[in-house]
Amino acid sequence: MPRKHSKRYHSATKVADLSKDYPLKEAVEILAKFPKAKFDETVELSFRLGVNATSGEQNVRGTTPLPNGSGKKVRVLVFTDDPQKALNAGADHAGLQDIMAKIQNEGWLDFDVAIATTEAMKQVRTLARVLGPKGLMPNPKAGTVTDDIAAGIKAVKAGRVEFKMDKTANIGVGVGKRSFTPAQIHENAAAVLEAVGKARPGTFKGGQFIKSVTISSSMSPSVRVASTEFSKY
Repeated sequence: MPRKHSKRYHSATKVADLSKDYPLKEAVEILAKFPKAKFDETVELSFRLGVNATSGEQNVRGTTPLPNGSGKKVRVLVFTDDPQKALNAGADHAGLQDIMAKIQNEGWLDFDVAIATTEAMKQVRTLARVLGPKGLMPNPKAGTVTDDIAAGIKAVKAGRVEFKMDKTANIGVGVGKRSFTPAQIHENAAAVLEAVGKARPGTFKGGQFIKSVTISSSMSPSVRVASTEFSKY
């Protein structure tokens, strides 16, 4: 039975041929012409990787700053023995054992990013089973285990994004909002594309690291990005 598409999809097909691949800049411009939702949709760049998703040695993750920010308010929690210092630096929540107890006992998770000092991390590790599956566990590779709390908060608030491969070797990264200009989205998307490309594991030999890339917004169909944009990785 033929797949039924939404009115939004059919409207998008009048803008461009969605079966074709486009240079990143053109893909962003096409997306900008799609019908908009009644809210400010998130624009996401999606990757399908050629790595072995079951191999810990081929896990792909990292962070990158977005030149034009993410367009969303990021709620930051800091695990630290000096909560006032973290709050003064711009953290939304800060503490250690009191916050840990709140997470463990009440299931409290009203934050988007968690940062921890190296000393606090010794205790925070006990929350791995709670925070890990939700992508909220502080991690040195993501720059969220640091003793320069002020710099860590500033980077996250300014639009540094973390990317992490899922169990099916896919990655999705928000690169802005529909309210951004195409130039802003393109600049952010190019930064993410380069960061993911450079995160290629050393153990990945031969084959195509990035198999496909698409860009879409919350309510839109995807626009395929030409392989010439990522084949060098």
